[in-house]
Amino acid sequence: MKINKKTYVVQGVFLLLSLFTFHSASAQDLQSYIQEAQENNPEIQSFELRHKIAEEKVKEAKWLPNTEVSAGYFLSEPETRVGAQRAKIGVKQMLPWFGTISARENYATSMAETEYVEITIAKRKLALSVAETYYKLYEIRTKQEVLKENIPLLETYERLALTSIEVGKASAVDVLRLQIRQNELAQEKEVLTQQAIGIQAAFNKLLNRDYDVSVETVSSLPLPKEDIMLSFNALSLNPELLKYDKLYTSVTQSELLNQRESAPTIGFGVDYLAVSKRTDMNPFENGKDILMPMLSVSIPIFNNKYKSVSRQNELRQQEITTQKEQRLNVLESAFAKAISQRNQARIKFNTQAKNLKQAKDAEEILIKNYETGSINFNDVLDIQELQLKFQMNQIESVQTYYVQQSIINYLIK
Repeated sequence: MKINKKTYVVQGVFLLLSLFTFHSASAQDLQSYIQEAQENNPEIQSFELRHKIAEEKVKEAKWLPNTEVSAGYFLSEPETRVGAQRAKIGVKQMLPWFGTISARENYATSMAETEYVEITIAKRKLALSVAETYYKLYEIRTKQEVLKENIPLLETYERLALTSIEVGKASAVDVLRLQIRQNELAQEKEVLTQQAIGIQAAFNKLLNRDYDVSVETVSSLPLPKEDIMLSFNALSLNPELLKYDKLYTSVTQSELLNQRESAPTIGFGVDYLAVSKRTDMNPFENGKDILMPMLSVSIPIFNNKYKSVSRQNELRQQEITTQKEQRLNVLESAFAKAISQRNQARIKFNTQAKNLKQAKDAEEILIKNYETGSINFNDVLDIQELQLKFQMNQIESVQTYYVQQSIINYLIK
């Protein structure tokens, strides 16, 4: 029998094409990383080897009991009417009950399909890990760019403060505060640089390559205009649940195999006896060798073993059913949480966009005040800090949105 992989192959391709395609600019880059990770990841390679072993067991299932060959020589030759028996050679082959080999093959096939589902699960989990790390790296690098933009802005304010000191409209304290703020931003930028190095190393290890290989990320990730309505029913296609269906089927096949193995086995054979000619007389067929066909039946009279296996299979199916229910509860909980956090991220993003616009309006008012001859550099620092806070929060909201969308797609696609 052949393992039906078509469903899983289609799901795998669909996953690769749709798991993280929220933004056309990011999809191609991220997808190439995911594909590279799945091709090089040692854990997935291990699962694929396990699947190949399981496929070999399907071929192994066609085995038959060893053919028995026996030979003996009579030290004391028994006399028969046509002569003394000198030696005996026998061949016997036991055969399982009808349908046993097919049942054994079906069971091995079901186990191989279960192993294939494990490959699908491992690939999806790896894709999710790659996406999460990718978006974290995007977050850090985008924050670095924001800091690069804010540091020169503070330098401009510092020059304004120095000019104001000359005309007596600012104090040296204002300049020092602006310089301290620049130092803080420079420190934060350096910290982010170190974080990026660590995240990039982790990302490269997911792809099973050198830790210091350069990783390219997109420069921007705008949120989709609207979110697709999702249903809990989509969770039924998650491979983590399909795995339990395959396990249940394998136990069913195991029970069918157990029933076949509890049936009698039949043996066919033949014995050949070499006979010497009599010298004292010459009877009819003197010295004729003996050929004796044999038929044997092995009956499992004491079959408590098979009854116990049947009971174990029944309990195992009940266990799998409860495990699937529990896993479904976990997935539904994760699904609801991911949707909630994704929606929260959109709300926060929109709020930060409004706040950022108002902060920039306030900054323009301060600049106009400077043109009229007055400026409060404490207000300048406050507005600058607010703008930076809103920008950082926006970046975090985008990162959260895409990570949660990745989790949602992992669960339902």
